[in-house]
Amino acid sequence: MINITEKQMCCGCTACAGACPKDCIEMKEDTEGFLYPSVDKDKCIDCGACERVCPILNHKNREPYEQKGYIVQHKNPTVLRESTAGGAFTAIAKYTLNRGGVVFGVELTDDLIAHHVYIENESELSRFRNSKYVQSCVGGGTHRLVKSFLKQGRYVCFSGTPCQIEGLRNYLGKDYDNLILVDVVCRAVPSPLVFRKYVEYQEQKMSAKVENVRFRDKHYGYKYSTMNVITDRNQGNYHQGVESDPWLRAFFSNICDRPSCHNCQFRGRYRISDFTIWDCFQVGKFSKELDNDKGATRVLVHTKKGETVFNEVCSELNNVAVNPDAIVSTAEEMKESPVANERRESFFEDANRLDGTALFEKYFPGTFRVKAEHAIRLICYKLGIYSVMKKLFVRVAHKY
Repeated sequence: MINITEKQMCCGCTACAGACPKDCIEMKEDTEGFLYPSVDKDKCIDCGACERVCPILNHKNREPYEQKGYIVQHKNPTVLRESTAGGAFTAIAKYTLNRGGVVFGVELTDDLIAHHVYIENESELSRFRNSKYVQSCVGGGTHRLVKSFLKQGRYVCFSGTPCQIEGLRNYLGKDYDNLILVDVVCRAVPSPLVFRKYVEYQEQKMSAKVENVRFRDKHYGYKYSTMNVITDRNQGNYHQGVESDPWLRAFFSNICDRPSCHNCQFRGRYRISDFTIWDCFQVGKFSKELDNDKGATRVLVHTKKGETVFNEVCSELNNVAVNPDAIVSTAEEMKESPVANERRESFFEDANRLDGTALFEKYFPGTFRVKAEHAIRLICYKLGIYSVMKKLFVRVAHKY
């Protein structure tokens, strides 16, 4: 029986709920807004299925193996504009759909909750584009759907954080030739509760209902990606960066991360997925042609299956082959867990008693310094020198 006594020992992947043959595990939200398994002991038969699929209980570091590395940028300008980085996942997902398959990814639904869902049509791929800086709810039924589609012989592409990928792989119990796993390099997963507070904050500030959020909009270009909040009144003209938007400031300050993220077992170069994908802000080191401020993705190919898929989709991508050592060398988020903010405990105490405006104005107020840095960033962007100044801005922003 799964029994979470220490919060850092659960990543919230929900594989245990999916594996339970008696459906006696319910994922319940704690006071910080994160989901944890709760077992109905009267229904539990102590079969051990939940423990066998837990990625934390069963994680093993992988031995080094040969990899392939690429920097990519989708050739379709609409896909590239809508994507967080270079649109690599769209190409991989399209490969699956073209073979009659299904694609699982994360969508921010109408109620602004991040859920794993699946699609079967290329026209729906836009639902998965753009990062969601909040932990997604996989749902125990998702694992069963994946297995059902695989047993039907259909291709399945599943994307998620490394812990979600390992949870699914443990649930399936084996690899499938028709399964494509794509993990996204994950800094940490922030609290859905705190994100709800952020939505409340924005609705109070704007006196309007928030209809959608784009966490990484390219309004000012890829290298100055901004939070884009769309309401029923503002036509989406809210664009604030990591230095000024309260949600981004909270996320990058490590004040609202899941406890397991501060001791993450799934960081590392060698992974169970077929692909690892993530940002490439330093694209100019590898390709002058792709250094156009429109977005680029680092792709690490782990398997022969992944290599086959990439060779099929590379015609849709402007791509440069890169030594894997080079593209992982600056990826600290692949190697080290973020250190919890010293104010984390008090922040969550306040998150449970304050409304959104009071919470964010207390911890992330819009001071003169914050407003000045935002103005300076925009000036640098308009002068065309933002890339040169970005390293300095990032160092300053991470202090606040």
